Amino acid sequence: MSGTLQTTDLAALDADLLARTANAVREAGSALRERFGEVVRHQTREELMRALAANDDTALAILRPRLTALRPDAGWVEDELDGGELPPGEWWVVDPAEGNVNHLHALPEWAVTATLVRENQPVLTAVHLPLTGETYTALAGAGAHLDGRPLRVSPTADLGLAIVATSQARPDEDAETVRRVGSSITAMLFDALVVRTSVPATLHLLDVAAGRIDAFWQFAGARADLLPGALLVTEAGGRISDAEGRPWTPRSAGFLAAAPGVHAEAVATLSR
Repeated sequence: MSGTLQTTDLAALDADLLARTANAVREAGSALRERFGEVVRHQTREELMRALAANDDTALAILRPRLTALRPDAGWVEDELDGGELPPGEWWVVDPAEGNVNHLHALPEWAVTATLVRENQPVLTAVHLPLTGETYTALAGAGAHLDGRPLRVSPTADLGLAIVATSQARPDEDAETVRRVGSSITAMLFDALVVRTSVPATLHLLDVAAGRIDAFWQFAGARADLLPGALLVTEAGGRISDAEGRPWTPRSAGFLAAAPGVHAEAVATLSR
């Protein structure tokens, strides 16, 4: 009985923590929205990197103190481009400006994300889209939601009828991964109905969780790109694996999130 009570208490604490996390990403999103609207041109990569960092710093000035206050003992992932597994314990994995380059180019596809990872498993996530005001949330074992409304993945059961999507892996990716991305897009162009290619990854994963698109894949990739969407898709009834259909971990070289009805076909296409 005591174990059941502890589990119930932890679930209640996590649900409250998710609500507070969602408030934090909304506040950070509001600050970024105030900086949005004009295309920012840069003459050098160094100028671009400084502008990206300024956006990150604006959001982090809000997120870091809010989230640290919620879980003072949790670690903090400093670089949203980092990959691989985390050390034991709890960690905040945050992307303060997911789709930061889009923001600087006055494109609407960007968001603020915060995910709590416990023993390398995402337990809660909040993703806020400041331009629409939408907030996507997921809590392990309790489902995925858009502004409180439950999300479910697509019922599509034929890859030939599916809308699929992919994204770049990381800036300055190695040549082998770039070639693999290109060949996978070609393969999907033969097998799927529509192939979408754009950044950032998280927004595609929101669409998978909401049933708007049927599958998303990516090679390599950062934790902050994939962990929020992985939890959202799983809690919405989707399947997560690596590109070969094996269990996915942050160390995996590939990632696939799909509606159950097209997952096996997507694996077969990506494995060609």
